[in-house]
Amino acid sequence: MKQISLVVTAFAFALAAVPAFSQDASAVLRRASSAMGADDLRTLSYAGSGTGGSFGQAFKPDTNWPKVNIARFSRQIDYRSGAMIEDSMRSRAEPTGGAALPIAGEGRAFGAVSGKYAWNLAGEQPVARQASLEGRLHDLWTTPHGVIKAAQRNTATVKWVKDVAAVSFAEQGVLSATIYLNDQYLVERVESRMPDPVLGDTPVVTQYSDYRDFSGVKFPTRIRQTMAGSPVLDLAVNDVQPNAPISIAVPEAVQNAKEVVTAEKAAEGVWFLAGGSHNSAAIEMKDYVILVESPLYDARALAVIEEVRKLVPGKPIRYVVNSHNHFDHSGGVRAAGGEGAALVVQAQSKPYYEKVLANPNRISPDHLAKSGKKAKVVPVNEKLVLDDGARKVEIHRLHPSNHVDTFLMVYLPAEKILIQADAFTPGPPNSPPPAPPHNYNQTTLVESIERLKLQVDRHLPLHGRMVPNAELYRAAGKSL
Repeated sequence: MKQISLVVTAFAFALAAVPAFSQDASAVLRRASSAMGADDLRTLSYAGSGTGGSFGQAFKPDTNWPKVNIARFSRQIDYRSGAMIEDSMRSRAEPTGGAALPIAGEGRAFGAVSGKYAWNLAGEQPVARQASLEGRLHDLWTTPHGVIKAAQRNTATVKWVKDVAAVSFAEQGVLSATIYLNDQYLVERVESRMPDPVLGDTPVVTQYSDYRDFSGVKFPTRIRQTMAGSPVLDLAVNDVQPNAPISIAVPEAVQNAKEVVTAEKAAEGVWFLAGGSHNSAAIEMKDYVILVESPLYDARALAVIEEVRKLVPGKPIRYVVNSHNHFDHSGGVRAAGGEGAALVVQAQSKPYYEKVLANPNRISPDHLAKSGKKAKVVPVNEKLVLDDGARKVEIHRLHPSNHVDTFLMVYLPAEKILIQADAFTPGPPNSPPPAPPHNYNQTTLVESIERLKLQVDRHLPLHGRMVPNAELYRAAGKSL
């Protein structure tokens, strides 16, 4: 043992004597791994609190993500299997925007990834969330020790700026990154790009500071991160456990999950397309089809599009109506563009979508990138009517709302059907109305229906089940 120790010490001394600018990427990464205690680091658990932002849930397009307070934040990481669990308790720091958080009080955000699987929890039940796979892998492999390990297994290069190393690498299909190391060879900053279903290649900047030693492992006690230029995390770390006993198993339900699309006929030539967390609707016109909502990511969107082809063979999808700009509802718009469909959006979203749909998606090429097509965007101010003589479809702006400023809803006057997202999500059959009986957006939806004099018999909500209009009024604490 003494001889081995002397050899290691001699190697470290020799490496330290090498001028920094003459070291190649492998030598730099070995030195960083040693300095940070990453060599024998198999698992890591860390926790803290702070503030953040809800990525992809902006109240208005091209504005900052809604601010949130983070009372509790933790990550459990297994670097050996490429797995991570992120669990936090969050509350709104501003009243507008999305985030799947209550207007008052806290909500839990749980997300996990392992290998090729990603999942959330609905209550205590695991639910596949493949739309988040690349983003979560990105977060795993840009942690301070994860980014060193990822760079070591990929072909990295190094540039020197005033004797400070900037190491660059790419993980195929997941990310590209440049690691900036300080003069102690600790990771100080990671500038990366990750694939996103809406934005394409998305810039991320993660800063690490105030390092402390935790049982021989150096870890930052301050983490700050922006995505697409907007803050998503400012964390004060208060607990770090190297090589904690962590085992992250992929739930069987997640392993067996598939994109299932169930088609329920709502009226002649109108179908409610469910089977997942986000619904869509198909409307047959004389010579074409209108698809309302292309959600989540390519796989869900393309499964929905394939089901529409089966229901209405021989007619192209000419228009895809986007209910609003939140990423879970717009994650399939690039797939729709790749099919040649025009994207119908609320007018203030048009410049935003034209910009993001023009972004490349080189890290993980999607359907739009592979198609070589340029997506078309059609704006709706307050109202747009599509009428081919056989059927009339009205597209209305729904406002005001504290959820998003770009709500669109679709109304079929002949069938008395309303299609909308997030303003009203019906509960399970026979469930009691919410207490207190309201949600601001439900009230707004009722007021909009009455102001526009829409004769609604049924709702095709883009979450939940198809229900009669009476269900909305009951949920809003109103009577018909």
